[in-house]
Amino acid sequence: MKNKVWFSILGLLLIGLAFVLSVNGSKREQINETRKETAKVMKAQKQTAQETTKIESVYNIDDVTAKTQLLTFAKAYYSFSSQADYEQRFDKVSNILALSDEQKNQLFDNGFDDTGGSRIDNLGLQSTYDTATGYTSDIKDNTIETLATVVVQTSGSNQQAVKQTIVLHAFYDLKQQKLVSIKVNPVQG
Repeated sequence: MKNKVWFSILGLLLIGLAFVLSVNGSKREQINETRKETAKVMKAQKQTAQETTKIESVYNIDDVTAKTQLLTFAKAYYSFSSQADYEQRFDKVSNILALSDEQKNQLFDNGFDDTGGSRIDNLGLQSTYDTATGYTSDIKDNTIETLATVVVQTSGSNQQAVKQTIVLHAFYDLKQQKLVSIKVNPVQG
């Protein structure tokens, strides 16, 4: 009888051990499955983060380029001390502009008065770029809207130099990589 009890206990222990191993095996499968799913999610998250960084980098590069080009324009546009300097302003920035002829003519007049004399030299007009700060908005229709506040120092014959703040409003075209529209002190309306 003693042997039967021991065999029964031993049998119950073996059944318990088999049950525990069975439960452990299924839990181990669940843990491995969870690890696989976690690895997939981590890989997808890493790929999404890389794509987001790439998009941000492209946007940031275009954003910086748009601002830089507008500030380059401002520096060339507002720096002259003679008729010759005044006439060369467009040549200094033509490679970053894609303006309509009408806008080009509005921004870059020849500096001559109605009699054909040099307004710049006759009045002793001078302009010196001092500083500027650029701002951009989001990309819309392959363009970035760009604003700049520009501080210039202007003077004329027998005039003391005066600092002026000017607002430039421009659009930068991503396909052309150029400024396609520029307005000086735009009026909202």
